[in-house]
Amino acid sequence: MDQIDKHRRKWLALGTAAMGIALLPGRAFAMLSTPRPRILVINNLHTGETLKTEFFDGKRYNKDELARLNHLFRDYRAGKVKNIDPQLFDHLYRLQVMLGTHNKPVQLVSGYRSLATNESLREPGSGVAKHSYHTQGKAMDFHIQGVDLAHIRKAALKMRMGGVGYYPQSDFVHIDTGPARTW
Repeated sequence: MDQIDKHRRKWLALGTAAMGIALLPGRAFAMLSTPRPRILVINNLHTGETLKTEFFDGKRYNKDELARLNHLFRDYRAGKVKNIDPQLFDHLYRLQVMLGTHNKPVQLVSGYRSLATNESLREPGSGVAKHSYHTQGKAMDFHIQGVDLAHIRKAALKMRMGGVGYYPQSDFVHIDTGPARTW
């Protein structure tokens, strides 16, 4: 009888563990996978600068490479640099892995925007929010050369990892590290 109870407890524990893992959100489950270096290639369409960077080495973020990314994402109109939320780069990396486009450069339309720049871009119907995540260093607008914009949007929505905006007339998708929402 004791033998049956031991086996029963073992199976109950394994079942509970399996249920717990299955119920983890996608982000947490992904963190359980083997870490690997994260590399991005980004072209800033306004400045013409291109950067290839390994911003995460598989264990930790590379501060020097994050600084280079911060510079690339700067508000070029105002000449201001802000620390960009590293999760934004993680989102972009995961999105490229999902799309199978990690060998194609990301075309950055807009990264950080100072409050003054954001306000100057706000016109009726422009789609520029007064309290934009761009002003916090938590958003980007981009496209990937040769990849259908609707396909990028669909993959970003599937990730459920922040805001996703779709601007086909302006040829970009917006992603941010705020709450999951879409427009």
